[in-house]
Amino acid sequence: MAKTIHIAVIPSPGFSHLVPIVEFSKRLVTNHPNFHVTCIIPSLGSPPDSSKSYLEKIPPNINSIFLPPINKQDLPQGVYPAILIQQTVTLSLPSIHQALKSLSSKAPLVAIIADSFAFEALDFAKEFNSLSYFYFPTSANVLSFILHLPKLDEEVSCEFKDLQEPIKLQGCVPINGIDLPTPTKDRSSEAYRMFLQRAKSFYFVDGILINSFYELESSAVEALKQKGYGNISYFPVGPITQIGSSNNDVVGDEHECLKWLKNQPQNSVLYVSFGSGGTLSQRQINEIAFGLELSGQRFIWVVRAPSDSVNAAYLESTNEDPLKFLPEGFQERTKEKGFILPSWAPQVEILKHSSVGGFLSHCGWNSVLESMQEGVPIVAWPLFAEQAMNAVMLCDGLKVAIRLKFEDDEIVEKDKTANVIKCLMEGEEGKTMRDRMKSLKDYAVNAVKDEGSSIQNLSQLASQWESFGGI
Repeated sequence: MAKTIHIAVIPSPGFSHLVPIVEFSKRLVTNHPNFHVTCIIPSLGSPPDSSKSYLEKIPPNINSIFLPPINKQDLPQGVYPAILIQQTVTLSLPSIHQALKSLSSKAPLVAIIADSFAFEALDFAKEFNSLSYFYFPTSANVLSFILHLPKLDEEVSCEFKDLQEPIKLQGCVPINGIDLPTPTKDRSSEAYRMFLQRAKSFYFVDGILINSFYELESSAVEALKQKGYGNISYFPVGPITQIGSSNNDVVGDEHECLKWLKNQPQNSVLYVSFGSGGTLSQRQINEIAFGLELSGQRFIWVVRAPSDSVNAAYLESTNEDPLKFLPEGFQERTKEKGFILPSWAPQVEILKHSSVGGFLSHCGWNSVLESMQEGVPIVAWPLFAEQAMNAVMLCDGLKVAIRLKFEDDEIVEKDKTANVIKCLMEGEEGKTMRDRMKSLKDYAVNAVKDEGSSIQNLSQLASQWESFGGI
């Protein structure tokens, strides 16, 4: 009988950080049943219900430990969410250390895997004689930029958004400075300082697990291997999403929106959602509503209460009814063609539906992969974090999305929104994108089959851990 191999995984606070690393753990223990995973979870305030209910359905060889929550009063107010996430992890380090110590006293910890915000926890790996890994929840393109950032920081004196030429990274789509991740927008800021610090920490780990797949980003993955940043090994193990996960297998027809979708023609519905944290201003909500109406397309729209911050719902939610912020008479006028959901939707089940023909998305990587796995082309509307980089890759590189172009604080008006929606849903360009996305869907499906590239990478990783663990 194979010896049990113990692994610890450490996400950072927030449901959208927890899910990818737990879904990776589920894939690991499904393919390698001799592995046992403990998920050590920092949290800001009491853990959200979404996280608790999600963790109720994980396999028995994955344990979860919620660390004592960090008090919101101990953190700065009104700052960029990444700073709150990072500082929550920093303040949780004594608890993380205690949890690792307790685990290692019972059995050797072969590896510690942290998401990039929890990088400081990997400093404990040497103490417990464990290998150290980053779980990188987004693309190889974004990882290439992060690994290149320390060099870029030394070479460039101006703000990145003022660069005259795009940044050309080997194997990646050229990227304009304005489309780099949000923390790089102001190089004198605390958010940038922390981002750069995280980037430098990547050089000191044994490996990086990338939530992408070789066929999607082969040139970027090969370029990373050739670059030779430190002694890092790279493992594209994606797509890792909730599609095909035990958490999402049985949704059935209990959601009214799924019943509604059944009665719509194939590829006729646009799904509109800005992820688990994205928020829009009142004026922008109005313009989207009028744009949807003007486009004449069928739609399902996940509406969230407005905010002047694009990521207000990222770490905390409001109890306000979002539907009261829609333009007067909008629901009545669009009731034949539209279905509106307050705050949340069964996204995986919606994207699976044959009547869904497009996705107006913030381009968070989870949503991008889910759309890809179901072959649904995208209207790209990035809001924050690395979403603009994802949009560039989808539009310029893979050509499976149309981007709504706008500057940082600009409102996207109804005419522009309506035109782009019609182009995706009715135009020749949209049809071509749908065909391309269907090809990517096939690659994504094959990557996680028994002989697929991602499952092979996972097996290689498991073999390394078994060798290190003395099997």
